[in-house]
Amino acid sequence: MSRELYTRAVAGFDAVLRAMPGDRWAAPTPCAGWDVRALVDHVVREDLWAAELLAGRTIADVGDRLDGDVLGADPVAAWGAASTAAVDAAAAANDDDLVALSAGPTEVDEYLRQLAADHAVHAWDLATATGTNLRIEADLLDAVTAWFAPVRRTYQDLGLVGPRAPLGEPAEAQARLLAMFGRSEALAAVQRFGDAFDAKDVPAIMANMTTDCLFESTSPPDGVSHRGADAVRAAWHGFFETAGDHRFTTESRIVAGDEVVVTWRYDWTGGHVRGVDLFRVRDGLVAEKRAYVKG
Repeated sequence: MSRELYTRAVAGFDAVLRAMPGDRWAAPTPCAGWDVRALVDHVVREDLWAAELLAGRTIADVGDRLDGDVLGADPVAAWGAASTAAVDAAAAANDDDLVALSAGPTEVDEYLRQLAADHAVHAWDLATATGTNLRIEADLLDAVTAWFAPVRRTYQDLGLVGPRAPLGEPAEAQARLLAMFGRSEALAAVQRFGDAFDAKDVPAIMANMTTDCLFESTSPPDGVSHRGADAVRAAWHGFFETAGDHRFTTESRIVAGDEVVVTWRYDWTGGHVRGVDLFRVRDGLVAEKRAYVKG
């Protein structure tokens, strides 16, 4: 079971990486301090180590061979070679064999569950960094959650994951898992939406909204409600066509479960206003955006 989970998690990461635009290697990721290249370097290094350790070698045997940059001039090729070697080594190992990890001898079954979790979550990190709403396969999601929930506190105490992210109840399964790893799916969705909005990219905006989305504008006195993807898309086109020279600046984002409060300043030639957006997120997409303005 753990071998299948790991293989599928590797396939999921592979699909996201190979679909990534070539200009995103320096993009920030949900992993603090890591851009896309650093994240991919981490996962490739992890698989290079897995191939060695699953073959029965020790940390001392490997020595410093895997230190430094492991991606080289062709990061995708480096990933392909490392992941293939690791999956092959996993297929050849027995579940009750012991792997010589820094934490001590660990059964292959447990090690593969650790690897599956890391690959699944980092696939989501990579997708988020490239503006995509990745949905982890349901049974992989459930298996990783079942493995990680009892050990999450230990991982946090060791500094391997951050504090649990804010989460509302009831929460969706993927949001619960990501929160355990210190990530907020709601915040990531709003950030992707904001990036698309700043680029005035209406197709990208709509790709980050649900089909039954609601956008409530700031038009006085009570705002104008646009419901459903077609109406909201038309509203965005209308806004960008008439707004002229303008700039939104985000001042803060506050996460409350599946809701995110964003305070902002809107500048145009000759003036500005400040306001608040109330976002509600569902399945990693913006379902509601309600805007309010001071004035």
